[in-house]
Amino acid sequence: MQMLKKLLIANRGEIACRVIQTAKALGYRTVAVYSEADANALHVEQADEAVCIGPAQVSASYLNAEAILDAAKKTGADCIHPGYGFLSENAGFAKAIKQAGLIFVGPPENAIELMGSKRRSKIAMQEAGVPVVPGFEGNNASDEELIAAAKDIGVPLMLKASAGGGGRGMRLVEDQNQLADSIKRARSEAKQAFGDDEMIIEKAVIEPRHVEIQVFADRHGNAVYLGERDCSVQRRHQKVVEEAPSPFVTPELRQAMGEAAVKAALACGYEGAGTVEFLVDKDRNFYFLEMNTRLQVEHPVTELITGQDLVAWQLMVAEGQTLPLAQEEIQLNGHAIEVRLYAEDPATDFTPQTGTLHQFSPATGEGLRFDTGVRSGDVVSPHYDPMLAKVIAWGQNRDEARRRLIRALEDTTVFGVTTNRHFLSRIIADETFGAGEATTAFLQQSFKDDPSLAPQALSIRELALSACALSLGTSGQHGWSNAPATVMPMSLEVQDETVELLVRRSGQKLIVSHEEAQYELQLQSHQPGLLCIIDNGVRHRCQYHQTGDSLYLQAFGRSWAIVDRTHQPAAGAQGAGSGRIQAAMDGAIIDVLVNEGETVTQGQTLVVLEAMKMEHPVKADRDGVVAGLHTNTGDQVKRSQLLVELAPEDA
Repeated sequence: MQMLKKLLIANRGEIACRVIQTAKALGYRTVAVYSEADANALHVEQADEAVCIGPAQVSASYLNAEAILDAAKKTGADCIHPGYGFLSENAGFAKAIKQAGLIFVGPPENAIELMGSKRRSKIAMQEAGVPVVPGFEGNNASDEELIAAAKDIGVPLMLKASAGGGGRGMRLVEDQNQLADSIKRARSEAKQAFGDDEMIIEKAVIEPRHVEIQVFADRHGNAVYLGERDCSVQRRHQKVVEEAPSPFVTPELRQAMGEAAVKAALACGYEGAGTVEFLVDKDRNFYFLEMNTRLQVEHPVTELITGQDLVAWQLMVAEGQTLPLAQEEIQLNGHAIEVRLYAEDPATDFTPQTGTLHQFSPATGEGLRFDTGVRSGDVVSPHYDPMLAKVIAWGQNRDEARRRLIRALEDTTVFGVTTNRHFLSRIIADETFGAGEATTAFLQQSFKDDPSLAPQALSIRELALSACALSLGTSGQHGWSNAPATVMPMSLEVQDETVELLVRRSGQKLIVSHEEAQYELQLQSHQPGLLCIIDNGVRHRCQYHQTGDSLYLQAFGRSWAIVDRTHQPAAGAQGAGSGRIQAAMDGAIIDVLVNEGETVTQGQTLVVLEAMKMEHPVKADRDGVVAGLHTNTGDQVKRSQLLVELAPEDA
């Protein structure tokens, strides 16, 4: 057994901060690595030492194994924790660490290599007696072989990148005529994300539960499972909500799945933390999906219901110690739910958001945990995953955990970028989710018409509150005076549209008129960033932040932003159907599907943009002819950059 002293974390963001926290508590010295874009990041600040490993692009920094190993050598680190993502499931990286005489805080490279291939791992699980989904796992199968196998399997089927995870390189195919194009797109996405476009096919299990088992093994042949996590609420095969234990799993099913997961770990000579993922159908039959050979994003829910620190377990195993608990000693207590707070806009098809976090204030309270790698003043860049934090709530039972999580989301303040905060709170409050009946089809079916998924015009109440905050911006922090009533016009930009208000202020009262509607508020008190108003006899608090002409507000469980255009000439944003097709976010152009002079129809995909590890189709907003093509495959583009110009067909 070897005592390790200095840990390098080969990652960034919240997981780097999470690992540093436990490592410091156990007495380790810690080393952060960072890209030039992350020079002022929180994980860099928290570590004892830090080394810059390259420019912003992940391929030149966080995926640069040579630079990371050089950082370990410079600082004298004797072990490396990979976190999740990046190089965490790269067998070559694990092998290189070992060859450098260092300890990799993870499983052996052979286990990573085997489980990193959906094709080979599925075959291995069949041989180990673990149930698998029927499908086709041909070695480097061609498009023609995949299409032929698909005819035998039948639709619906799931096309999957053998090397991947996180929903990338995956397509649900419900029509054989869609298969060839789906293969092309899935291969392209897999090549971009993993450098490997090998595909497999599986029979689609319709509306299953996605349930995973946390396993741990040491180098002495011991292996245990620490309960399950239900990750059924997903969007595009990416997890949105995770909870433990699953509301669907019985004690008998937990034991059967746990024993199968341990069998899977032992079959590949596993060491350390791993997660065996299963699909579970409505009759509680379960099928092996894949094994993640690392710590999962959602590990906090397991920690909260078991009382164990899984990073501490990882470090024990890396030092050669035996597992701290035997299977019969592992007890589950209460319920925990986690959601991923992202800088993205659910109302515009989850477009990733970039910009400065003017204010980031996580809620506090009993049973709450925030894992984050950002703080106020940080910049959300286009280079990395836009997750801001993991918000986790524990309760004695599931309803208590739900209540705490809803309140935590509603009380967390994020100003500067749009987030999915309201969308998440709506999910947790939803009746189907509350009944424990959410499957992988939940977001696409019963939740698809939720108001959080479409742009919502501001109510007269929200407009009045916005006017109130803007009025205070020029009135001093002690509220309005009792001078005679004044009337002033206000012009606000809301979601690219101009809204004209008439604001009458008298003492502590504000009356706002918009078209035929009118609303009255009374100012109770005011301090920088916080309003207290009386609305229809009820006192409310409103957080706000103003920078220049931009105003961010949070009240009544919602957040919104406006721009004060009262003293500016009209900006005249391009409206829908303008024919000026712009990039919705920073990213890279990976495919251009049209040529100048080509006739296109509304909704047709013109360009494919890759941003934050996902492909985003850029579509025509009207019928027309391609009059101008302003981008090429491989271009790096900025948000709002003009990509394609469409002219009317009769122009």
